[in-house]
Amino acid sequence: MADQSKAEILLVGCGGVGTMCAYNLEVGSQANVTAVLRSNYDAVDKTGFSITSIEHGEVAGWKPSKSENFPCDILHVTTKNVPDQPPTIAEVIAPAVTHGHTAIVLLQNGINIERPLFSAFPDNIVLSGVSMISATETEPGKIRQDDPDILTISPFHNPRISADKELAAAQRFVDLYNASGKVSCILEPDVADVRWRKLIYNAAYNSVCAILDLDTTSIRYAKQPLNDLVRPAMWEVWNIAKAAGHPLPPDIVDEKLDIDTWSFFKPSMAQDMSKARNM
Repeated sequence: MADQSKAEILLVGCGGVGTMCAYNLEVGSQANVTAVLRSNYDAVDKTGFSITSIEHGEVAGWKPSKSENFPCDILHVTTKNVPDQPPTIAEVIAPAVTHGHTAIVLLQNGINIERPLFSAFPDNIVLSGVSMISATETEPGKIRQDDPDILTISPFHNPRISADKELAAAQRFVDLYNASGKVSCILEPDVADVRWRKLIYNAAYNSVCAILDLDTTSIRYAKQPLNDLVRPAMWEVWNIAKAAGHPLPPDIVDEKLDIDTWSFFKPSMAQDMSKARNM
């Protein structure tokens, strides 16, 4: 039986990022993580995950918990957000959401992604997760983490729920995630600022790397795609954020252009394209 004093977390989406989230939460010994897998299920069921991580080292044969203590306290979604591709996230997670109890953490990119969840689960807290980790599933069940795990948690404000309650739920998740002592997870109340900052990077590098089938390091070495494609795309997002009432500092474009280490990392859309997945 699982330890009932621990938080019960159901994680949906165990690719590179999701696996590192699940592993880190269980390393902290304050959570039992039950994971939902799809394409890598057979490989992980047979031999577990093999992880090469700059923060956790070499891990062989690891499997998330299979908790019997439901309902879950936190439902952690780390799948790609493809809103026009059924089934929707709300439809996928609905059987596991307990009315008024389960907190939903969306570790997904994009703006206004919380709105369908507010409609489907009006009395459940919904939190934003913005990750700057570089983690790749090189083959089913094989995970490589090249950059530090830096996660920002913010509450999406639902007018039906008190802001204090939302902040408390966000802080609880931050504490659970930091319990490993290996990563950096912070609470940031201004959810819009955090998400637009990430979108500067994500909308530009993800799209260009997928179209050109290149990693961020190769693009920076080549210079031309950086200056002719990535930089203008970042400025376009910067201007959209400003028009939407969320002005960002001008130096954020140069910051995001060079934020990755020189580890030949392919952003998630480029990884999805190589695996013929929906984007």
